[in-house]
Amino acid sequence: MKRTLIIGASTNPMRYAYKAAHMLKGKGHEIINIGIKKGPVAGVEIELPGKIYDDVHTITLYIGPPLQKGYYDYILQTNPKRVVFNPGTENDELELLLKENGIEAEEACTLVMLSTGQY
Repeated sequence: MKRTLIIGASTNPMRYAYKAAHMLKGKGHEIINIGIKKGPVAGVEIELPGKIYDDVHTITLYIGPPLQKGYYDYILQTNPKRVVFNPGTENDELELLLKENGIEAEEACTLVMLSTGQY
């Protein structure tokens, strides 16, 4: 299974990041929740960005481009195989930076990918 780091994790059940965390866990994926508010999501505590994980396959983004700038170094240091830009998070600058560093950038919806077996 693909270890996934969720940037923009939320304890709010109405948020897509919350739904994605539960769907990822339900499909057997290990998750790491990164966000600004504490609390558990799908049984995993939300962490502030800081600890660098070196075995992440996918980072899935749930924050918009203005907030993403503060995560550029963190994402590059994590060095995932791919970054999924969920609807509303598309960012040409970050996508170019990822490609320059050999990281796949994919504009897609994590929930749809999981539902259709494309994750």
